[in-house]
Amino acid sequence: MYYPDVRCDRLRESISDFERIEKEKILCGNGAAELFFAVVMAVRPKKALVTAPAFSEYERALGTVGAEVQYYRLKEEQDFRIQEDILEQITEDTDMIFLCNPNNPTGHAVPREQILQIAKRCEETATRLILDECFCDLLDHPEAYSVVPEAEHFPKLFILRAFTKTYAMAGLRLGYGICADRGLLRRLSAGRQPWSISVPAQEAGCAALRDSMY
Repeated sequence: MYYPDVRCDRLRESISDFERIEKEKILCGNGAAELFFAVVMAVRPKKALVTAPAFSEYERALGTVGAEVQYYRLKEEQDFRIQEDILEQITEDTDMIFLCNPNNPTGHAVPREQILQIAKRCEETATRLILDECFCDLLDHPEAYSVVPEAEHFPKLFILRAFTKTYAMAGLRLGYGICADRGLLRRLSAGRQPWSISVPAQEAGCAALRDSMY
C-alpha cells in the first residue's frame, strides 16, 4: 500500500493533455470545494463580490476570513442573466469575485466573450476572479463558454473544474484549478493538507480522462 502522490504528477499530466495547458498551471484538490476554500485562505480578501443567487459555498468560504460580501443581484426580468453592468461593480476595492459558469442554481451560461471582458476588468483592478466551470462540460457547446484556453493571459484568473459532475464521481472528491499565477499556486500547495487526494481518486481521474467515449 502506498501513500497518495502529494503532487498528483501523473494526474496533472493527464489533465494537462486533456486541457492542453501546462502541467505547472494545474493544482489538484479534494473536489473543487477544497480549492475555493484554499484560495480564499491564501488571498484573504477583505471585500468580495458574488452573484445572487449562486452556490452558497462561495459565501461560506469567504466567511472563514471575515470578508465583506457584496452582491450582484440577478434579476427575474432579465432572466437571471449577468449583464454588462457587472463591470461597474468590480472596482479597485474588490479583492475577489466568484462566478459560476454555467451558474448554479439558474443553469444559465455566460458566453466566453463576456467572461473575458470580466477577466480583463479584474486584471485592471487587481481583483482575483474565481471562475467555477464545474458544470461547463455538460453544455452542448462548452468551447463557446470555457475560458481555459485563455487562462495564461489572465494571471488573476483561477478556474475551477471537477470530475464530480462530468464523470459522476462525487463520492471520490476530485477537482482541479487552472491558474497562470504560479506564486499563488505555490502558496496554495504549501498551505494545504498533504495526501488530501486519495489513491483511488487519482487513479479514477486518470482513467476518466482516457475514456473519451463517456
